[in-house]
Amino acid sequence: MNKILLIIRREFLTRVRKRTFIIGTILFPLLYLGLIFGTGYIADKTKENLNIAMIDKSGLFGEDLIRSVNTTDTLNKIKLVPAGIKGFYENFDSLGYDGYVVIPENFNWKTGTDSNRILVNTKKSFGIGAIDPVEKKLNLLWTKIKHDSLGLTSAKDSILNSSLSLKLNNEKNKNADTRIATVIGYACGFLMYFILLLYGSQVMMGVTEEKTSRIAEVVVSSVKPFQLMVGKIIGIGMVALTQFLIWIACIFLIYNIGKSSGNMGGAATGVVGEIQNVFTSVHVLTVVGCFIFYLLAGFFFYSSLYAAIGSAINEDMREAQSLSFPITMLIIFSIALMTPAIGNPTSSLAVWASIIPFSSPIVMMARIPFGVPNTVPWWQLGLSMALLVAGFMFTTWFAARIYRTGILMYGKKPSWKEMIKWAFRK
Repeated sequence: MNKILLIIRREFLTRVRKRTFIIGTILFPLLYLGLIFGTGYIADKTKENLNIAMIDKSGLFGEDLIRSVNTTDTLNKIKLVPAGIKGFYENFDSLGYDGYVVIPENFNWKTGTDSNRILVNTKKSFGIGAIDPVEKKLNLLWTKIKHDSLGLTSAKDSILNSSLSLKLNNEKNKNADTRIATVIGYACGFLMYFILLLYGSQVMMGVTEEKTSRIAEVVVSSVKPFQLMVGKIIGIGMVALTQFLIWIACIFLIYNIGKSSGNMGGAATGVVGEIQNVFTSVHVLTVVGCFIFYLLAGFFFYSSLYAAIGSAINEDMREAQSLSFPITMLIIFSIALMTPAIGNPTSSLAVWASIIPFSSPIVMMARIPFGVPNTVPWWQLGLSMALLVAGFMFTTWFAARIYRTGILMYGKKPSWKEMIKWAFRK
């Protein structure tokens, strides 16, 4: 036991003291937020705005009507152009227009849907994101023309345009918010995905480096291969847990400072307000506690398999990629199951995907923010945890059998078939 503790201590301190760990712990949340908001900002600033000329032969679209619509959207412009301009159709781009539409003479508000297709004539292709705003603006013009033709007053028009909106009222949890639960579900699922892939790969690469540098031979002379593997897995798992707890502590710190301070800027107030909404709508301690369990259990489940692969490969990294591909695909498949599970957290797909060990760390953590035990009954949570514990105990045993042979084998390219033989060899 002391030898395992020494290995855990070595693996933990070696990685925590690295500059990459410190920088990653601080920068990852900032980079993640920057990725979310930055991509949206860049997309908004770089989107293409079109100037479209309209040649109205029907006489339905007037200057005042088009001017009123252009006022609501100053980026995408529609301008009425006389039909008799010489050479317009050939040279509209040189006049500053990206395209033009022609409204035929027989066009009227009683025309059927099939006859209402309007061609946007251009000299180059545009994406859907550029065409959609123009289509919405034309539909807004068409709606106003139809209402005027029917003689609708503004009061009647507001009645026709009114719509019903639904908001879920959870009678067992009045503070439940589906929007916040969805965001937290996605955040937990993707965070689990990154941790399993990142630190699982670290286990594999660490084992491979020790094997190729012959350090493993020296260590194995003092400890058993199983002790070395378990110590390495637990040590790196504690690194992942430490990083997660630091992020959680930062969130609590921001929340408490913002709550006690009355003099904050608008942006800070908004961030604290969103965090406060999370605290009131989601049982934070349940989410954090379950995340820690699924983080460690899921990490042990996958990292033991990554350790087995690391012990079997030599210096060729292509071997690592090919052997680790099935395990990586299980994690990616779990992310694919997460999206429909969040869309309907009580469906049979969500329930079974959150119980099966290989997908439960990601899918169950995506369901838990929706409520325990209302959405996720206690029996489902308990069964999921029990099966995951049984799963990582099996994968640890299975990987240890491969590890004991692979860590001392050199020069031979292994396969999964051969590794399975190692596992069941007496």
